[in-house]
Amino acid sequence: VLLAAAVCTKAGKAIVSRQFVEMTRTRIEGLLAAFPKLMNTGKQHTFVETESVRYVYQPMEKLYMVLITTKNSNILEDLETLRLFSRVIPEYCRALEENEISEHCFDLIFAFDEIVALGYRENVNLAQIRTFTEMDSHEEKVFRAVRETQEREAKAEMRRKAKELQQARRDAERQGKKAPGFGGFGSSAVSGGTTAAMITETIIEMEKPKVAPAPARPSGPSKALKLGAKGKEVDNFVDKLKSEGENIMTAVGKRSTEAAKVLAPPVNMESVHMKIEEKISLTCGRDGGLQNMELHGMIMLHISDEKFARIRLHVENEDKRGVQLQTHPNVDKKLFTAESQIGLKNPEKSFPINSDVGVLKWRLQTTEESFIPLTINCWPSESGNSCDVNIEYELQEESLELNDVIITIPLPSGVGAPVIGEIDGEYRHDSRRNLLEWCLPVIDAKNKSGSLEFSIAGQPNDFFPVQVSFVSKKNYCNIQVTKVTQVDGNSPVRFSTETTFLVDKYEIL
Repeated sequence: VLLAAAVCTKAGKAIVSRQFVEMTRTRIEGLLAAFPKLMNTGKQHTFVETESVRYVYQPMEKLYMVLITTKNSNILEDLETLRLFSRVIPEYCRALEENEISEHCFDLIFAFDEIVALGYRENVNLAQIRTFTEMDSHEEKVFRAVRETQEREAKAEMRRKAKELQQARRDAERQGKKAPGFGGFGSSAVSGGTTAAMITETIIEMEKPKVAPAPARPSGPSKALKLGAKGKEVDNFVDKLKSEGENIMTAVGKRSTEAAKVLAPPVNMESVHMKIEEKISLTCGRDGGLQNMELHGMIMLHISDEKFARIRLHVENEDKRGVQLQTHPNVDKKLFTAESQIGLKNPEKSFPINSDVGVLKWRLQTTEESFIPLTINCWPSESGNSCDVNIEYELQEESLELNDVIITIPLPSGVGAPVIGEIDGEYRHDSRRNLLEWCLPVIDAKNKSGSLEFSIAGQPNDFFPVQVSFVSKKNYCNIQVTKVTQVDGNSPVRFSTETTFLVDKYEIL
């Protein structure tokens, strides 16, 4: 008989414990506190016995998954049950850490109850546990659909009856006869007509959608529980900070805040400011070979002072890959071709003030494999029932510095968390979306290659497509603005530049 299932720390502190027979809290805490002291580190066992109970356990990073059973329990069945318990935990917890387990404790307890009932193992698998805990019922859906159909039919019948009553009343008024009486008390013409009108109006009124009036705010202080009150307090606190001159940035998800940190605009934005932005869309085959690579770039000019509206940009183009350049229709193309300068066709005219103007764009499309900025090599190999996956990256363009790199590898569903071997950088396992995210803060010439090894049950096709995302403050094509001068006098103008290189799509299929 299975007495209890618990997740505890290596010191024996219970985080989540589910008892399947009557046991006091003191008893279960005492059993779990004694568990680490009974373990013999020199032996490769996964169970420990005392005079009264048997502990069957499995280490999970800094925690233990422990089953407490009677001594006459079948150890082989208990090990199989323990394996199922260990696979359930990553389904609900992204990381095997104490705070994450505590946060999802009720989800885990509900799942534990599906595995064991009254101390005995139920014949269920991971997919069935997920279905049962979601409590998705086909019968409930059918019942709701039938009820909605009945309500619609009843409303249609009410509308039909209302129209019949209205028609009967109109016919009676035209002929000057008594309107048909309603009720069992025999009404006069007036009362019958009035009753018909009341019934008709009542039925039609029921059909009209009722607009809920705005609730009047009570004048006195209210101490009732308010939903969302905490959020208002936070908003008021933020507003107060803003009024005191603090610069508050609103976070829109972790990814965007990290990107904002990397690509923060320059503090000293000059009167002439340029944004150089490139986006890459790349598709590679898993066996090597570039299927398609397309890169789009643009220089956006922003002038905030009228004094510098009549200027020319000196562009330095060191690209040797055959980039196709295109200037804005109002830009002097001959001047750009001859002297690599961006200026208006009519030198007397000015660039627009306080608006972003695209002055130069470029495009590169290729299937040349040597142009790939970052190569990803993913090698899944079957090993019995599991798959060993080796994945490595290598920076081909050493002049680039890629920040906040995330390499996303899909995983098969319902097989638990991957077992990580060697890794450069960090990883995140998203059990909900069945993804493994390999996170690298920086890839540059000093850190141009790295690898990750992990094993998990599955087939080689389960680990594709691999997706890559990154941001960079250096652009791929060597196109830069080196100098800005005024049209009159050719005097230099101070300017600031903001360069970003982003991923639109980066896939290994």
